[in-house]
Amino acid sequence: MAFQQGLSGLNATTKSLSVIGNNIANANTYGNKAARAEFADVYANAMNGSGSNGIGIGVNLTAVVQQFSQGNISTTESNLDLAINGGGFFQLDNNGTTNYSRNGQFQLNKDGFIVNSGGNKLLGYAASASGVVIPSTVQALQLPTAGIAPQATARPSADRATAKITCGCTSVRRSSEWRLSGG
Repeated sequence: MAFQQGLSGLNATTKSLSVIGNNIANANTYGNKAARAEFADVYANAMNGSGSNGIGIGVNLTAVVQQFSQGNISTTESNLDLAINGGGFFQLDNNGTTNYSRNGQFQLNKDGFIVNSGGNKLLGYAASASGVVIPSTVQALQLPTAGIAPQATARPSADRATAKITCGCTSVRRSSEWRLSGG
């Protein structure tokens, strides 16, 4: 029995190191959450109920649990990159199947849908033309990609003051360079 206990300990350590290695490998992956290995004792017990003496005969991996603690939020160069502050997931449509992710790296596809790198469409609530959210059903979010029709602005009225902007500059010539200095 001692050999079995030692062997189960080595197997548990191997599985724990595998989880730790996965955490390290994905440390810079956006939206990735660290995992933790959870273990439990293994007890000997006979089929007829006799012989249950409570002495453990090893250890067993019971679960690998995601750790959903808040990570760092950093700015990026993409206007469509999103972050979740606190709990929650992005809902994504994968050809009729809803998937969930914490990775907020999105872009527009050719049809104007907001998608992730796998082509899954970001789901959300629609909004009216005036910007009011319609909390009915979730749908794929699509942005208009065609040109937006121009809309005339209001003409200034006679009672509005007109500002005159002047720039006082003097020129200074040194050798073959021209430089402007404010004056």
